[in-house]
This record gives sequence, structure tokens and C-alpha cells, in this order.
Amino acid sequence: MAKVMLREEKGEICFYIAKKDMEETIVSMEFDSEEKWGGEVVLSNGETWWIQPAPKKLPKEEVCKKLND
Repeated sequence: MAKVMLREEKGEICFYIAKKDMEETIVSMEFDSEEKWGGEVVLSNGETWWIQPAPKKLPKEEVCKKLND
């Protein structure tokens, strides 16, 4: 699990982990509506992470779980 900063920039969602100094964009997402946002997401580097589904309110800090590389 990692603490992740999520923010929207130029129509893309940035996924940033300060501890690793890693910033990627989210390329696909399981749930993508204002009411239910998150779930399984795939990053531009190919990693898959889990974001607890919740209403979309960005920017925010979230604890996320890495599912695979």
C-alpha cells in the first residue's frame, strides 16, 4: 500500500507517489463517473493499482494498493 496524490491536469489524472518520486498518468479506470470513481486503474507505465471507489473529488491524497507490475 502506498500514499498517492491524485490530481487532474489537462484532462488527465496524475498519479504521484512522493516516496518513490514516481508520477504517471491513469490510462484506464474501472469506475469513471462523478458519483463512483476509482477501482482498478492502469497507469501509463503498465502497473495496475486499486483506488477505493468514491465520489470524484480531486485533488486528493489516497492510500492505494498495487495489484501488479
